[in-house]
Amino acid sequence: MPMVEELYRNYGILTDATEQVSQHKDVYQVILDGVKGDTKEKQLAALFISKFFKHFPELADSAINAPLDLCEDEDVSIRHLAIKELPQFATGENLPRVTDILTQLLQTDDSAEFNLVNNALLNEVLTKEVEELILTESKKVLEDVTGEEFVLFMKILSGLKSLQTVSGRQQLVELVAEQADLEQTFNPSDPDCVDRLLQCTQQAVPLFSKNVHSTVEGLDIQLEVLKLLAEMSSFCGDMEKLKTNLRKPFDKLLEYMPLPPEEAENGENAAKLNAEKLKDFKIRLQYFARGLQVYIRQLCLALQGKTGEALKTEENKIKVVALKITNNINVLIKDLFHIPPSYKSTVTLSWKPVQKVEIGQKRASEDTTSGSPPKKSSAGPKRDARQIYNPPSGKYSSNLGNFNNERSLQGK
Repeated sequence: MPMVEELYRNYGILTDATEQVSQHKDVYQVILDGVKGDTKEKQLAALFISKFFKHFPELADSAINAPLDLCEDEDVSIRHLAIKELPQFATGENLPRVTDILTQLLQTDDSAEFNLVNNALLNEVLTKEVEELILTESKKVLEDVTGEEFVLFMKILSGLKSLQTVSGRQQLVELVAEQADLEQTFNPSDPDCVDRLLQCTQQAVPLFSKNVHSTVEGLDIQLEVLKLLAEMSSFCGDMEKLKTNLRKPFDKLLEYMPLPPEEAENGENAAKLNAEKLKDFKIRLQYFARGLQVYIRQLCLALQGKTGEALKTEENKIKVVALKITNNINVLIKDLFHIPPSYKSTVTLSWKPVQKVEIGQKRASEDTTSGSPPKKSSAGPKRDARQIYNPPSGKYSSNLGNFNNERSLQGK
């Protein structure tokens, strides 16, 4: 086993040999044996082996195995040094092997070591074949990772040149969708389930473009996240800083609420109205409510008398959903008309199945969720009975772990 002095001496011999360096195979073998020494010998061997590696192709296997052994050393400083030097061996037919080794090392629990492996992969001459190998091996590793590891893997993969194309981005979106396990029933009361979907969605959003859509096999991720937020809002409880939290949804509501037409209904020109009044929330809310009532009546007329198969056509299914949504909006508008707003109404989310009304329970005034137009009641409208939402059953066995992302609900 060579000592430090002998390693330095042999390093000098190889350096001075210049063009005849390949003739000193025995000298290079001594340096390879340095990985069996103590800390200083191992450190020197890791540096010297990579420097002269290209001159001794017949010793390639031994030269690659030497730093590979050091990557498993108990001394963290030696492991890190060996990882840094590994890309020097990624030439010719050795390239796939070194890439495979580095990809396997990505499974380390040491975040600093993970970053070194990541940098080593990115510093190689990454051919298309190498990047394909990285993607293939990463998919295997992603079958069992924590949330932090998943984010790091996505950072690596999204930086690969071959995945910068439209098809490459689509592959990454599909990879995120697999990790999110969107086909499983979502349980909003399970923190792991919520964190997983939000984290995966955050990873997918930067990948979307006009050519890479936010739909994966017919599933609209953006819509699913909005549904998620709507379901979670039922459980937010008493919210601190309510006005601050409601500001963003209120501004977004103003953005989508229609302005009154230029010609007011009473014949007055809208230009004569006070400019500030046009921005007034209540005026816009009243105008919105009137338009909504007209649309609800049109939907009811279109669906009147239709049952069974007639309601299963694509057009009528859209109208049924539209009727559910507009009636929910109408209920919320009535709350907003109170001074101050009451925030007491309960709506059944439009994509949720209708719960049957028990005997003795008050019947909803407008049973529009069944797909049929609401029936008029001679006793006058009654307030919707409060329905209890039961979250989906089942237990999610998370393989992502808990995420530390800061989350906030933006109001109901």
